[in-house]
Amino acid sequence: MNKIITVGRELGSGGRELGRRLAETLGYEYYDKEIITEISKRTELSEKYVRQVVENNPHELFPITIGHSFTYIDAYALERKQSVFREQENVLKEMAEKSDCVIVGRCADYILKDYKPYRIFVCASMKSRVERCREHENAEGNDVPDKKLIKMIKSVDKNRASYYEFCTGRVWGDKLNYDLCVNTTDADMKATVEMIAKLFK
Repeated sequence: MNKIITVGRELGSGGRELGRRLAETLGYEYYDKEIITEISKRTELSEKYVRQVVENNPHELFPITIGHSFTYIDAYALERKQSVFREQENVLKEMAEKSDCVIVGRCADYILKDYKPYRIFVCASMKSRVERCREHENAEGNDVPDKKLIKMIKSVDKNRASYYEFCTGRVWGDKLNYDLCVNTTDADMKATVEMIAKLFK
């Protein structure tokens, strides 16, 4: 069985960088945005649409009627969203069966539970996360106030938590759901990756 490492992360924690560097260090395949691209190809839906489905609050995508309050659900739209979730599972399993790999996000830790992945969750202080997000926005030529960055971080994390709970029935970020929790607040990313890589060499 191939060695599978999954990486869950808070926005701005550096989880994506950690996953990419870990894959490079170990010589593993690295999957992140490629998952969205592959789902888009298979469903013939735009990458933008697929990203909206897997990154937005799932309770908004699949509304539940309560009491006498009913929400109209377009059957075709619902089927498209369900097809995204189905293909996400198929894509992840095919990637896991192909070779040793590092997979970032997408509830891979749960979807691939039968493959016995090593599950990592990356977190950091809000101050550290704001700094990382600011660096990213500045690199893109954007000057975003810290207050707006904090709002964005909280919104993305809320959606990730809702999506994870919706797909897995588990609590996102709960230490009991992972094999290793990494706090990158004051960590040297290179040294951290090298330390984690030793577990697989």
